[in-house]
Amino acid sequence: IAALVMYLFAEFDDAANLLAANPDATTISIDEPAEITKNQHGRLQEPGREEDDELLGTDDSDKTELLAGQKKSAPFWTFEYYQTFFDVDTYQVLDRIKGSVFPVPGKNFVRLYIRSNPDLYGPFWICATLVFTIAVSGNLSNFFIHLGKPTYHYVPEFRKVSIAATTIYAYAWLVPLALWGFLMWRNSKVMNIVSYSFLEIVCVYGYSLFVYIPTAILWIIPQKVVRWVLVMFSLCLSGSVLVMTFWPAVRDDNRRIALATVGTIVLLHALLAVGCLAYFFDAPELDFPVPIIPAHNGTTVITKSQ
Repeated sequence: IAALVMYLFAEFDDAANLLAANPDATTISIDEPAEITKNQHGRLQEPGREEDDELLGTDDSDKTELLAGQKKSAPFWTFEYYQTFFDVDTYQVLDRIKGSVFPVPGKNFVRLYIRSNPDLYGPFWICATLVFTIAVSGNLSNFFIHLGKPTYHYVPEFRKVSIAATTIYAYAWLVPLALWGFLMWRNSKVMNIVSYSFLEIVCVYGYSLFVYIPTAILWIIPQKVVRWVLVMFSLCLSGSVLVMTFWPAVRDDNRRIALATVGTIVLLHALLAVGCLAYFFDAPELDFPVPIIPAHNGTTVITKSQ
């Protein structure tokens, strides 16, 4: 022990003699690299972009999330690959539905609810429920409007189910596909304009349609004023989710292109709502020709039709 102590004192004496011979010499501490890295990061961070990093996320944050979750991608032809798209629980789905119905200004829907685990379970069943809700409510609305008329004979229109399914699912898949392709194309023109994957965009559109399910049920009320008030209210809620989600992704682009993109998103969303209301609930009555039924005694009987 005494030899070790003598050796340490000799080392300290050599260092003191070196500093005395060269007073301008600097010493290096093992803590300096971390401080230098921190200072360099602080200088490179641009002011005013912290909000964008929080809303859209950066590559470093995405890599951290992937490493933290230890996600492994399976081949697309396997069942495990598609199983990950439905790996959500009831609480996650309800939380995302609540976020789509009650949007918070300044909060990004993807960043808060979707990015950690985008799913297709919620969007698929929301679209399926909306299809049957619109079809059934449209039939009931037609029934209640003509209820009590002696010449009216109710016939269920099952074709409305197929028409509603084609419309809803085409909107929920083709519009996100077009938007994703457009953002990818603009990303080649303007750097760092896209931070959403195709699955995230589909997820946003799917959950944004949930508010139309209770709205379609209330559309049974045979009052056009009430129906249009409901459709405008639902459009404002669901449209605000889309605007607050996609505006941060395009605001760094050309001002006109950014406004045109957001305007197109809102316009297509409004066309879906207004089109469903006009076709399934406010469709004009068709005047069919009055059938003439010949009687056995040579006379003809003219029947009235609705």
